[in-house]
Amino acid sequence: MHNKTLCALLFSLLYIVGTVNAAESAFPNRPLTMIVGFNPGGSTDIQAKALAPVLEDVLGQPVNILYLPGAGGGLAAAMLASSDEEGYVFMFGTSLPYTFTPLTAPASYNINSFRYVAALALDQSAIVTGGVKPFKTWSEFIEYGQGASSLTVASQTPQDRYLLNMISQREGLNLRVVPTTGGAGMTPLILSGDVDFAFSGGTHTQYTESGDMVVLLSLVDERLIGYPDVPSLREYGYQISLQNPRVVAVPSNTPDNQVGILSHALQQATLDPRFIAATDRVRLPVVFYDEQEVTEYFDRQMEEYLWLINEYGN
Repeated sequence: MHNKTLCALLFSLLYIVGTVNAAESAFPNRPLTMIVGFNPGGSTDIQAKALAPVLEDVLGQPVNILYLPGAGGGLAAAMLASSDEEGYVFMFGTSLPYTFTPLTAPASYNINSFRYVAALALDQSAIVTGGVKPFKTWSEFIEYGQGASSLTVASQTPQDRYLLNMISQREGLNLRVVPTTGGAGMTPLILSGDVDFAFSGGTHTQYTESGDMVVLLSLVDERLIGYPDVPSLREYGYQISLQNPRVVAVPSNTPDNQVGILSHALQQATLDPRFIAATDRVRLPVVFYDEQEVTEYFDRQMEEYLWLINEYGN
């Protein structure tokens, strides 16, 4: 009888373990939520709206988009860090909320509050102006700005404000910063001529062919793929770049199996014509960096950002 009881208990435990393992392997077995840290209408939104249906097809579950604009994606990152939904809630967008925001202001999270499942594209950040402005190149802009009493600039993130500090100090410009909550907020200010120039993470690509926007400067490591004639920051002697991968992040407590399943689905997305077309529309290069590659990239990037903050934090 004693042996029968032990056997029954053992089978019960094996059943429970098997049930748990089956539940884990069934991920996802309910809808997922993709958080976007900017308002609808910008380049991140264009990609997110293409990514969601691709992931639905691969994962077999609905993927709903939740917009949480604020603090250059920092508000959304804070919400993600506090989530107990593991891989069922993830954030898609620029790397700034993870690599830059916690360095400049008190935050409820840090770089280790997340797992970085994959990078899917590289930002093509730029300084842009409106087609109605009298300058069409960076050199013309600097000459114009040095002769003006002040210039107005549309800012989207804490990071670009430090860059603007660097530019204003090195070039002798008097800047008045107008905060926005993303490309959708920046666009009408540029098109109307209400600001002289702006930071853009990619939204400008929808307006340059018409001449409504003009790219003045590349903010990434090399010249922009869509604007090869426009010099980069480094070419003008600025020893920094704002190359921000567009990544998918999940809370740090997300299990390995969920990260693996999401990573596979995201790799499939980078091969899907729908996501490729949306990314081409905003003129970003499609890439696939896995979790280890993204983490190593972020470590290097944060060293450069710390220099920017220490040098131009005032």
